[in-house]
Order: sequence, then C-alpha cells, then structure tokens
Amino acid sequence: MTEARPHSLFSFGTLLDGRVQSALFGGPVPKEPAALAGHSTRPLRITDPEVIAASGLEVHLALERRLGCEVEGAVLALTERDLTAADDYEVDDYARRPVLLSSGGIAWAYLDARPLRPAARIVIVGDSIAYGRCDPRGGWAARLAATHIAANEADHRVFNLAVPGITLREVSEQTPALLAARRPDTLVVAAGINDSAQAGDDPRWLEEIAESLDSLAATAMEHGARLVVLGPLWLDERRTRDYEGLNFTEAKADALRTALRQWCTERYADFVDLWEPLRERPELLTDGVHPSAEGHSAVFEHLVAVAG
Repeated sequence: MTEARPHSLFSFGTLLDGRVQSALFGGPVPKEPAALAGHSTRPLRITDPEVIAASGLEVHLALERRLGCEVEGAVLALTERDLTAADDYEVDDYARRPVLLSSGGIAWAYLDARPLRPAARIVIVGDSIAYGRCDPRGGWAARLAATHIAANEADHRVFNLAVPGITLREVSEQTPALLAARRPDTLVVAAGINDSAQAGDDPRWLEEIAESLDSLAATAMEHGARLVVLGPLWLDERRTRDYEGLNFTEAKADALRTALRQWCTERYADFVDLWEPLRERPELLTDGVHPSAEGHSAVFEHLVAVAG
C-alpha cells in the first residue's frame, strides 16, 4: 500500500540533494519543479555538525524578500514522517511557514526564523499603540520604519495603517482593500487590545479574535505576504480609566496574549511577544495603557532583538 504524502514542501537548496534525501527520508521523494515569486536568497552559515554532515556544506541559503525576483526550486511530496525529519534537519535559524508559490498553490517552506529580518515591504495594521499615540516620534512603528528604510532606502518600505480605537474585527474587514497598492511581503498585525476591553463577560470574544486572525491570514496569503502577529503590551490596570466604554484589565490582556500565541502555534504563523518589555514598569506608560516615548523605545528594541 502506498504511503500517503499529504505535505507539499518548497525547497531550493540542500533538501533537493539526493544524499540529504537518503539521510532524512531513506531515499528520493517525489518532486515537481516550482518557483517562489517575490524572493531572492542570501547565504547562511551553519554551525550544527549533523546538518553539515548530511549536506556536506557549511553555508546554506536562506530566503529573503525582493520584489520582482523569483527563486527556482521544487515542491517535494512528503509523508508526515518525512516532514518531521525535515523539521529536525533544519537549524533554529529557520521556521516552517506556508508560502504562496508562483503557480498560485500553497506549500510549506523554511523561512528565516526572525520574521522581520528578511522583509522588504512591511505593512503594519493595529490600534492606537501601533499608531504611536502619546509619542511625538510616532511610537515603535515609526522607529521600525526609520531603521528598516535606512538599511536599504531603495527597496525597503514600511506602511503604518494603524487606526486609534480600532478592533481586530475592523482591522480584518478593512485591510484587504489596503494592501494591493502597497505590495507588501510582510503583514504585521498589532491589534486586539481594544477587543479585550470591549469583551465584558461574553466568553465568545476569543473565538471572534481567532476568526479575525483567520481572515487576516487568508488576506496575507493572497498577497504572498508573511503574517506576523504582535502580542499585547503589559498594562497597569490601576491607572487605566474608562475609554468610551472600554474596560482594560491585565487579566483579559494576558488572556488575549495566550490566545494569540496559541493561534499562531496552530497555524504556523509568527508570534512576537511584546509583554515583557513593559511588564511591571508602570513609569513607561502614560495612562496605564499607552507607552510613553521611552516605553515605545523599549518595545521597539525588544521587537528588533527577537524578530528583526
């Protein structure tokens, strides 16, 4: 009986090598030529001796985003066991994520584990914190834009589309119409804290968060963009006040954080936890919810350290 091969994995490097396939899968696996649009490659030095032994190479290639480019490779048809072996083979510098092939099909690929490092054109959607409220310099998002564009002024862009007061449901409804003109390769979602403040005692609010993220994930995939979900910031509920009916509490913000992490784990999306930079540091919050300029700097430095 033929073993089922339900997984499609795009590869352009050592996984196409017969020696590597023999070491990982016990022999060659079925494959079809494929290409990945909007990408180029860069060298990545490997230090894991087992990976070097299997491939015979100390330098592998990693994908990075570049508009107008295309990486040629192949899609491997893998069993569940094969996919696990491939995961074990790839070093911690890589993360398995879904990608949109040039053909329009979807496959797995191993991308840079730090999602902002290979990005070129970033779109940020979110609420007042992503917008940069309470910081004349524009918050963590403006700092990210300045750093990212300075690294490659010709090709790098950051579009901050955050709207104060918006909910994640509204973000998911409004974002599809905004992406085409900006041609993003990375969609950063930094929203949800308003949803937790609106929730009251309704237990379904976390289900609605998941539905909104599902919609945003589909939107990102339609544009070949990588979805990056930012968790909420720690808040000081002793200083929060009623914002037009919004009731912010640490417990609900932390529940949101847990739900976002779980959703990303189950969907193989990137989750960046922003809780710790401000945790138990109320002096970095202007009103218990919104970071001060110093608070935004702390959030930005953490974001770049773990994701950039």
